[in-house]
Amino acid sequence: QPVAELSQRLRALNQQRAAEGLLRILVHTDAAQMIGKGRVDVQELGVDYLTVVGHKFYGPRIGALYVRGPGTAAPLHPMLFGGGQERSFRPGTENTPMIAGLGQAAELVSKNWEAYEAHMRDVRDYLEARLEAAFGKQRIHFNSHFTGSKRLCNTSNFSILGPGLRGRRVLSRCKLLLASVGAACHSEKGDRPSSILLSCGIPYDVAQNALRLSVGRDTTRADVDLVVQDLVQAVAQLDQDQA
Repeated sequence: QPVAELSQRLRALNQQRAAEGLLRILVHTDAAQMIGKGRVDVQELGVDYLTVVGHKFYGPRIGALYVRGPGTAAPLHPMLFGGGQERSFRPGTENTPMIAGLGQAAELVSKNWEAYEAHMRDVRDYLEARLEAAFGKQRIHFNSHFTGSKRLCNTSNFSILGPGLRGRRVLSRCKLLLASVGAACHSEKGDRPSSILLSCGIPYDVAQNALRLSVGRDTTRADVDLVVQDLVQAVAQLDQDQA
């Protein structure tokens, strides 16, 4: 999303609102998926709040909230009350080991994000090339390819076209691969396709077959070859069942 552009437009709008005695519109962005996979700078984004999630960039399962001038430039109110920890915004004993782990993970990302991004993009692109070579252009549909639109460097959402190849069925025949059938974190919906994919214009029968694969910092091209082989044998089994 063009977060920086939206923030810039809102700054101009907020000047008008201030002149009219109206409250300022505040901006929050969820950066959980982006940190560790690309450049994230709160000053460039111009947001008032930004969410950080540690396990998305190899840190512990702990989160953080950036606030531009807590309680001054951007309002922040506690949801719980009791002790005075965390400047009285959140009571309770701080989880020091996880906080330290999050800080270390963030430091590594700050220093190495360009290398991380380049590696994951290379392996992701190799994955898509291997899928196209294995199944053919007529049978593979990449659900996240939109002209002029940016996408996350490590994720590929695709469908292997054909009857009986719903995402869950394909995964059930895989021996090595563990993956998701949705477009993002979502609750159990059975065989119903992702509403996100449908809203992006992906046809219902194509969205039903969707698989979402992610690569990481340590994923290799050899790993990709194994996954593609696994998908090929799984689809071959299902094709035979349909025959």
